[in-house]
Amino acid sequence: MALYDAVVVGAGIEGSATAYNLAKNGLKTLLLEQFPLPHSRGSSHGQSRITRVAYGEDDHYANMMKEGGKLWRELERESGSSLFLNCGCLAVGTPDHPFIKGTVSSLTRHRVNHDILSYENLKTRYPMLSLPSDHTGVLDYSGGVLMADKALQAFQNMYVQYGGELRDGEKVTKIIPNSDVTVITSKGQYKARKLVLTVGPWATKLLPQLGIRIPLEVVLISVLYWKEKNKGEFSSDRFPAFIHDGEDVHVYALPSLEYPGHVKVCLHVGPVTDPDTRDKAESRDVIKEMQQYVSKYMPSLENTPSIIETCMYTNTPDQQFVLDRHPAWKNIIIGAGFSGHGFKLSPVVGKVLCEMVMDRSPSYDLTPCRIDRLLHPKSQL
Repeated sequence: MALYDAVVVGAGIEGSATAYNLAKNGLKTLLLEQFPLPHSRGSSHGQSRITRVAYGEDDHYANMMKEGGKLWRELERESGSSLFLNCGCLAVGTPDHPFIKGTVSSLTRHRVNHDILSYENLKTRYPMLSLPSDHTGVLDYSGGVLMADKALQAFQNMYVQYGGELRDGEKVTKIIPNSDVTVITSKGQYKARKLVLTVGPWATKLLPQLGIRIPLEVVLISVLYWKEKNKGEFSSDRFPAFIHDGEDVHVYALPSLEYPGHVKVCLHVGPVTDPDTRDKAESRDVIKEMQQYVSKYMPSLENTPSIIETCMYTNTPDQQFVLDRHPAWKNIIIGAGFSGHGFKLSPVVGKVLCEMVMDRSPSYDLTPCRIDRLLHPKSQL
């Protein structure tokens, strides 16, 4: 049985970014994915994701994003793919709301070019929106849209070019910890000096098998596309990436890109689900809520979604990632709980997980991402 320097389980964006970094650093690496690629059963599919620098008081993520932008550009150069559309990211809400205050504070601290827009400014710049008169806006000029499917493929393609081995349609059925970890799959078994688990929603099922019980919650996100009434009004040269956060509003939107004449507008929350039976989750309330939102705040869109897709978030209680070693088996490294905001940070996540595999000090302080903050007292480690 061949011995790998590292096996990475889960070929979503975090696992693919990690495997890419490992292979680029010359490690003999195997990347395993339970579904045939490409697939739409996890959290990394789809054509677009919002990216931004501002992170409120979570300075560790803002610091990561400053390098993340550079690493996305590096991947673009390496792969010859266009992965980032710099159309800006607009946050709206009341001036005293923690999200707006945190966004302004973060952009100011990190010296990111931005504008603070009054209600009148918003009306003038974005006539397609119908926002309350007590709202203000913050336009982050560094933000925009990541081309998600292309980004995932770029990481995987470059990983293979650097000599990595990728096996899809191969589900992990058992992990046997030891000084060398044995990974048993539906098709075979492998040994590795280090194991990286980036399994998205399936962390809720795989981690307990390794004695780790942390409060991860998987939610189903309805990805909704709404048809423009006036063609081109929400094109990326007129409408940026968009976040509306308030007491009862947690909505994001992206300009018309993947489906001509349609705009992605979604609720940032959804029903709790099981990743293996996600299609049974009931989303009618989400769609109804979003119809009311679109009618009220985006009247330039038809108020019935034309296209409905789904995605999953794996949330931690504090919305912070898990980037840490197994408490007992230090050669098992875990990336989990990306809470709906991990995609844009994946180049940096991949870098720090690679550093952990190589027993290097991570480039960032990962204290907020330690696993022990979440461990259930009954964990058997």
